[in-house]
Amino acid sequence: MGSRSTQRTGLLFGFGAYGMWGLLPLYWHALQDTGAGEVLSHRMVWSLPTALLVLALLRRWSWVPALIRQPKKLGLVVLAAMTITVNWGLFIWSVSADRVLESSLGYFINPLVSIAFGVLLLRERLRTAQWVAVGIGALAVVVMTFAYGKLPWLSLCLALSFATYGLIKKHVKLDGVEGFSAETAIQFLPALGFLCYLWARGDSTFTTDGVGHTLLLVFSGLATALPLIFFGGAAVRLPLSTIGLLQYMAPAFMFILGLTVFHEEMPPERWAGFGLVWAALCILTWDALRTARKGRAALRDAAVQAAAKSGQETATTGPEPSPDRQPS
Repeated sequence: MGSRSTQRTGLLFGFGAYGMWGLLPLYWHALQDTGAGEVLSHRMVWSLPTALLVLALLRRWSWVPALIRQPKKLGLVVLAAMTITVNWGLFIWSVSADRVLESSLGYFINPLVSIAFGVLLLRERLRTAQWVAVGIGALAVVVMTFAYGKLPWLSLCLALSFATYGLIKKHVKLDGVEGFSAETAIQFLPALGFLCYLWARGDSTFTTDGVGHTLLLVFSGLATALPLIFFGGAAVRLPLSTIGLLQYMAPAFMFILGLTVFHEEMPPERWAGFGLVWAALCILTWDALRTARKGRAALRDAAVQAAAKSGQETATTGPEPSPDRQPS
């Protein structure tokens, strides 16, 4: 029961995280006149006070001394902070450069990369359908590379960086709030230093583009905190393969935004690449649903057999004698 409850909670966290991530391009698009480096730095700077506020409300501080006493774990947190910084920076830049569709492709590929990591690094065993899906995903990259004459580097970098981040989170095993707080604490000083540098040069837009612009930069911490905290909560409760299946919610929203809101071009070769990736994800979904159904059926059969065996044993041995009477 506890395991099922944990998985249900993890799924709720996952749906919340990926739903919010799918709509984030709208937020960064509102800041597209500001350089990606400045937006990224504000995102990191304002994430820390947001995290501290959440910790204060929850009164959850006991994990801090424990983390400091574990250098190996602290090193993994630093690595996670560096990895997610790369991912954030690329994504913010892609929105300002009108490449949301390329970003969405990266996050569509991401589940396949997560599954590959599970095999290569965590020694998870794949079913035949999962192998087929990963192969189709690799074929999609090859098709788009030949169609465009160059490797889809943005999509691949986004997929690899976020899959790596998820893998590190799996080993760190900090809950969503704790992990996010630790990572933003590491990001804070470098980001603040960069913003001070921009201000000294007169290149900062924080106070020059109106109150609305300033508020968007300030609340970028909250826009970052909510989905990332939810993702952290999902990552420690769900298998890496399940995280991989949930991840294409966000790129689906991004894809729709890229077509309908940002009006980006979708030439035939891009449709071909997306089509192959979607086919791979359909195979993964079908396989996951089929496996889950078989698992539930196996559990029911085992419960029925156990109950039948227990009934047979009771009928064979008969009722135990009362402690007040000796058997005749």
